[in-house]
Amino acid sequence: MKTIFLILCAVFIVIIVCGISYSLMDKAIIYGGAGEGRVIFDHKVHSSIGISCNDCHTQLFETQKKALFTMDDHFSNRKCFSCHNGKKAFNECEKCHRKI
Repeated sequence: MKTIFLILCAVFIVIIVCGISYSLMDKAIIYGGAGEGRVIFDHKVHSSIGISCNDCHTQLFETQKKALFTMDDHFSNRKCFSCHNGKKAFNECEKCHRKI
């Protein structure tokens, strides 16, 4: 009986964690953009083309919203610019920085 209870608890926890992870994939995050116009990061757009959370959050970013980008980052293969380098994905300023 105790084993069944533990298994049910484990299944419940997995369902909750998966639900939270999935709900976060649909979120858009707005960053200040340092006076160049706000930057909107849309998880849904990225996940719709097959990018998973771990693709970015294990190598390029911490899992917390910090938005500490420098101009040097813009010209490197760090953070967003690992993909947004003009080859793998666009790198035009106005596609991310929006005057809203």
